Amino acid sequence: MGNKTEHHHHEVSGKNLGWSIGLNIGITLAELIGGIISGSMALISDATHNFSDVISLVVSYIANKLTKRKATDNQTYGFKRSEIIAAFINSATLMVLAFFILYEGIQRLFHPITVAADWVIWLAIASIAVNGLSVLFIRNDTHDNMNMKSAYLHLFSDMLTSIAVLVGGLTMKYLQWYWVDAVFSIAIAIYLLYTSWGIFKAALRIIMQFTPTEIELPKIVSEVELISEIENIHHVHIWQINEHNIMFEAHVDLKKDIKISEFETILTKIKEVLANHKIGHITIQPEFSVDDNKQIIH
Repeated sequence: MGNKTEHHHHEVSGKNLGWSIGLNIGITLAELIGGIISGSMALISDATHNFSDVISLVVSYIANKLTKRKATDNQTYGFKRSEIIAAFINSATLMVLAFFILYEGIQRLFHPITVAADWVIWLAIASIAVNGLSVLFIRNDTHDNMNMKSAYLHLFSDMLTSIAVLVGGLTMKYLQWYWVDAVFSIAIAIYLLYTSWGIFKAALRIIMQFTPTEIELPKIVSEVELISEIENIHHVHIWQINEHNIMFEAHVDLKKDIKISEFETILTKIKEVLANHKIGHITIQPEFSVDDNKQIIH
């Protein structure tokens, strides 16, 4: 027997994502061409970072479209987990990129590169403007959406990278301190690793169907077993299919052999207990004198 409670949350705007994708494709091409002309590895690296934003946003856009599809006979959950997979991919690529930036930053710290600073300055300003605008486009979509948070982090981190490139460009132009760019790159790489790790870990937990971190299983079991008609609860599974839907299934031993209509009253009590733990989708298998393993986790 089951129950499902709908959770309403902010609807992501595909149009805003589309604008962000277009802007980032433009600045990626501009920085790549400018980096080649000026000989600036900093601009080429920033173009690479911007290209990762494009990939991130495209993946997010596709996931956003997929998650709106209705469930079918072949996909009974629909595509609700697509945004979690997108968040996992985005955060993983961001971490890889951060390690690459860290490596390049350390290399440049010991081997500074002389570049045409004017190209660096103007294209960095353009990148800051584009990424800042893109951040504003999708900011309202990040409140309760892990996928959009990871895309937002891509854009925001690239804006920070562009600021570092701008500072490096100004410093190279007026002071010839070429090591400054490397120091900013290392700092940003560490920041990227710190911010992306949380999303990566949270997405991985959902993909692996781990019990949500906020759920206290022993407490739930003890509260359900306080219901007078219940002997015990066992074979419990708690997982998420996305950020908003927590799933619960279990076997419940009853003290008496009762009618289904009587069990509905007991089920209502179970729903009330689980609702207090923000669990909305419930599947309960009632049992009486069933000889099986009574372990809570099986």
